[in-house]
Amino acid sequence: MQLFIDTNILLSFYALNAEDLGELAKLRDLIGMGQVQLLLTQQVLDEFYRNRESRIEGAMKPLYSQTFNPQLPQICADYPEAERLRRALQEYEQAHGVMVRRISEDIRAKNLRADRLLLSLFEVGTMLTIDDRRIEQARLRMGVGNPPGKNNSLGDAINWECLMADVPAGSNLFLISGDKDYISALNEDELNGFLQDEWQRRKGSKVCFYRRLSTFCKEQLPEIAMASLRDRDFLIRELANGQSLAATQKVIDRLRSYPEFTAAQANGIVLAALGNQRFGWAIDGEEAVRGFLTEIVTKYGSYIDPEALGKLRSLLQISG
Repeated sequence: MQLFIDTNILLSFYALNAEDLGELAKLRDLIGMGQVQLLLTQQVLDEFYRNRESRIEGAMKPLYSQTFNPQLPQICADYPEAERLRRALQEYEQAHGVMVRRISEDIRAKNLRADRLLLSLFEVGTMLTIDDRRIEQARLRMGVGNPPGKNNSLGDAINWECLMADVPAGSNLFLISGDKDYISALNEDELNGFLQDEWQRRKGSKVCFYRRLSTFCKEQLPEIAMASLRDRDFLIRELANGQSLAATQKVIDRLRSYPEFTAAQANGIVLAALGNQRFGWAIDGEEAVRGFLTEIVTKYGSYIDPEALGKLRSLLQISG
């Protein structure tokens, strides 16, 4: 199996819980046994490390800014529980400080659980060659307007040219990406038609495209069971199909408990907000809903389809 995982999916590993990361360690084992060949480019690694700190910072911001400072009125002073509360608060503050310090050290040392798994995947992956010829081919691709690529960025085009050059003819490619440049305008779960036709014409095979890592594992590597990502996917589908305002609010309350979403999930949330009338009512009347969507726009704006992003900004009355 020839597998390419785009940078936006790799960055989503920081959103996974320990159980899912443990499951994904099985992918490393499958690569080591030769059942899967993970295809990497220096472009992917560079983009990953450029964005790693900002992705982690977004996830950690609630912890860093967390405060717990209850004010006890003087009347409480005569009760023994007041002293117990003060001691509990002191213990909380001490534990919080120690945890923040230890996490910060692991972030700097690239020693988070997700870091260790990703590094092990990079070590067993197969690095594709980026040379002057492929860079020039990517420039030509972008110049004539062929996907993938956006905002005068060569990255996606370079990756695609490397894949077309190095994946053996007749071999299917399994590609996982939440990037809209790969996605069909007719079906968000399919590869861009131009890219699929180009691959078929030049390689005599097809690209098996997935927007979500969980869906890929479920269909292709069922021995890898990713619970938390599937839970988020299910909740986002509920948002799109919610039949009442109360149900929509309940789903959002559950989604707010997750610190991170993949690019595909962020797009799914935005499309649900635009496509479900009851979700739209919640935007107008519920501050918690507005806050949730504002955070999605702020944090994942670069991954969201520009047209959909513009419509949601207008609903939220957020300037671009």
